[in-house]
Amino acid sequence: MVTPLGVGVEATWRGVLAGANGVRPIGRFDATDYPVRFAAEVPVEGSGAPLKQTLALLALDEAVSNIAQTCRPPAPGPRLGVCLGSEAARPPLEWLFRGTTPAVEDIAALAPHAPTRTIADRVGALGPRSTVATACTSSSQAIGEAVLRIRRGEVDAMIAGGVDVLSEPLMVVGFAKLGALSTRNDAPERASRPFDLHRDGFVLGEGAGMLILEERESAMARGAPILAEVSGYGCSCNAWRITDSPPDGRGAAAAMLEAITDAGLVPADIGYINAHGTSTPQNDQSESQAIHRVFGSAEAGGTAVPVSSTKGQMGHLVAACGAVEAILCILALRDQILPPTRNLITPDPACGPLDHILVARPTHGTLRHTLTNAFGFGGSNGSLVFSVAE
Repeated sequence: MVTPLGVGVEATWRGVLAGANGVRPIGRFDATDYPVRFAAEVPVEGSGAPLKQTLALLALDEAVSNIAQTCRPPAPGPRLGVCLGSEAARPPLEWLFRGTTPAVEDIAALAPHAPTRTIADRVGALGPRSTVATACTSSSQAIGEAVLRIRRGEVDAMIAGGVDVLSEPLMVVGFAKLGALSTRNDAPERASRPFDLHRDGFVLGEGAGMLILEERESAMARGAPILAEVSGYGCSCNAWRITDSPPDGRGAAAAMLEAITDAGLVPADIGYINAHGTSTPQNDQSESQAIHRVFGSAEAGGTAVPVSSTKGQMGHLVAACGAVEAILCILALRDQILPPTRNLITPDPACGPLDHILVARPTHGTLRHTLTNAFGFGGSNGSLVFSVAE
């Protein structure tokens, strides 16, 4: 993966466990006169290719390289597919206001499916190729849909994940106009503070995460290293509002419960939740209610499951967040460590069911199953359960 904390899985994971900060003043364009002047940008420069495609390929190449250390990657051909979460890219401002005439290939690069096409071409995937564009839920659903294709026997393996680039003028202005962004221009490193009483909005981030998913017997036959099992997937729709989640969290709760049930588990089996936790007042309250609906109150005999949001360190990666946070759940299983929530100083009483179980610092645990949430603008919800591979 490629994130605001670094290029590569281990670089990001070290940053997460160290409580590193990926939020800083915008460096990609002059934001002096913008209402919000900071973001969580990736430490990667453009290489002539669109940045989204560059990030997607960096993440893919790392995933393939990790496999190549022990065996061959999945074979190209009709039994290999690609499913990515990706939104349409935004045109440069000069196209809109300076009469610049873009080349055809530059226009094509803006399409939501452009990274998916790039990845499929790179690995020689002739199987199903699809793009999920459900805002913040995109890459979680992409992973889930890829799993379903493997389960149905359509393919042996899928490249799944997501990519997004948000540090752009149109995105900063648009989300600022919505009132969704933190405005802590004087202290950007403290701007993203999921579940904290003093949070005031999310921070735009960017990055990419890629997973190679494969049917178990196929992976074992190749001698591939199996990091974890994708054991459960659930998705739902709120049918509520474009930007808000229902206060009782019913849609998010439905996705979580479906994923847990799909995994053949019960809520008490989940050892850690990587929350969507955007740092907006409304989302964090809604998600805490959803978790409470599924896991119950510990005081009333429910499950006190540890919860954290890694968006406190790297902002909101939108279409890429589900994939990156899925990888963090796999790393938590690998190392038996719960990642922390950065900037969690005073838990919000309105997120009451989580007050006593929020993870504020790296904590060792005994994990067999982890769950990650992604809830998107437009009302989509996606949850994934990862389990220790038997």
